[in-house]
Amino acid sequence: MENKAPEENSAPGTRPPVLSVVFSFRNEEEVLPELLRRLHDTLRPLDIGYEFVFVNDASTDNSLAILTERAKTDESIRIVTTSRRFGQPPCLMAGLRYSRGAAVVYMDADLQDPPEVIPKLIEEWKKGAEIVYTVRISREGEPRIKLWLTKWAYKAIRYFSEIDLPVEAGEYRLLSRRVVAEMGKFPEKSPYFRGLVNWVGFKKTAVAYRREKRFAGETHFPLLGLEPAKAFLYACISYSQKPLFFSLIFGIALLSGAAVYFASLALMAVSGMNVPGWSILFSAVIFLGGTLHFSIGILGLYLKGIYEETKNRPNFIVESTIGFEKK
Repeated sequence: MENKAPEENSAPGTRPPVLSVVFSFRNEEEVLPELLRRLHDTLRPLDIGYEFVFVNDASTDNSLAILTERAKTDESIRIVTTSRRFGQPPCLMAGLRYSRGAAVVYMDADLQDPPEVIPKLIEEWKKGAEIVYTVRISREGEPRIKLWLTKWAYKAIRYFSEIDLPVEAGEYRLLSRRVVAEMGKFPEKSPYFRGLVNWVGFKKTAVAYRREKRFAGETHFPLLGLEPAKAFLYACISYSQKPLFFSLIFGIALLSGAAVYFASLALMAVSGMNVPGWSILFSAVIFLGGTLHFSIGILGLYLKGIYEETKNRPNFIVESTIGFEKK
């Protein structure tokens, strides 16, 4: 299928497109027109069939209205709207499930990940790579403290993980239909996509790019927001048991230290030496209590993950779709 200009697109026909570009977004009305323009400008010269699968995470602005209006003349647009806000990972799963392309690219809708990189991803895919991930060599418009924290967060996640997780590799990547099919088998409730994609295996290759600053609007992932913190914690425990072992080893070390400490106190008392007062003992109690809560917190994260999985609820619920009847 050949995609023409948006206002002249012919019916997609029965064959699936070569490329699907998936977006999980919420409240991006200021970005969507420019995003669509750059996507078409980038993909039209490739002379391949393509579709854009926009998963609307219950936006409260005019994002859905903008896409709905554009879909009337642009048959490459498909829209999935969730029944409520589910968050980025479930919406990405929805986008993968609704995509039809032989290759699927998923990326953020805020234009920090430039669409102009997609041809490079497709080129590597055509060479035989099942997964083509991107590595950010620079990140414009982000404060230094955020860059520093992100860098060390990636290193911590990679250290804890039992699979190889490249540093500075974000969500922007291409997956073959084979990989998408395998990922569709996972019913995880809090999937960490960067880890999940590496876990499935297959041939991978990287493409370096420069991440741009946000085109318009405010970021949905502030530096000290809850979502980045949750993503970091789940990333640390999703593919590793190291935090549990560290908690156990730390507890053993504290017990050993406490035994030595109390033995020294007993020796001092027997020798007639002055035994330290209540302040040292009180400090030890606070320290041990904090350590106990830390260990319980780690265990609680694992238990929460088990609890969420046993409920077996769907990752997302779709309220409506637009554009898929044209398949």
